[in-house]
Amino acid sequence: MTAPSGPSGALVRMFTERFSATRRGARLARQLALYELHDWGIPGTTRLAADAGLLIAELAANAVLHGRVPGRDFELRLILMDAVLRIEVSDARADRRPAVGPYTEQAESGHGMRIVEALAAGWGVVDRLVGKTVWAELPLADRSAGQGPPAGGFVAGLVRAAAVEGHAEVGGGGRGPAWVDGADAPTR
Repeated sequence: MTAPSGPSGALVRMFTERFSATRRGARLARQLALYELHDWGIPGTTRLAADAGLLIAELAANAVLHGRVPGRDFELRLILMDAVLRIEVSDARADRRPAVGPYTEQAESGHGMRIVEALAAGWGVVDRLVGKTVWAELPLADRSAGQGPPAGGFVAGLVRAAAVEGHAEVGGGGRGPAWVDGADAPTR
């Protein structure tokens, strides 16, 4: 288990499950995670559940598309602490690491990590004995108090959030792929 990145407080609940590294497994991971959050008292109508569902969908899809090793599953872990919800997705490919590339208007893919970066309070990658874990954290404050998704849908809210945070545009792709082999990873 990886340690929380910041002052997140005491562990309240944890959920861990392995899924097949397929599109169906990624979809099931998101659905089961939202069901678990509902059981924890975070209904699907809250902004926290909506943001968590989107992060889980993106991280699980990346594990399936970029972290897949035949015969190996990916793992989803949700950790609810008193100040943060941490989402972790682990796969078997340590050599393929996520990166946020520069925005390219014509790109048809590569948007996932931009969405993660815009929604999450923090995200990162931790190496494992076999593979890696990509994590993202959502603060509980202002996200679970009955607030629904942003007006205009998720993408409109994401664009507004990016503009407020000083990002010029939201998108993905760029000169390099959203996932790069270890030696080609851009430095920040």
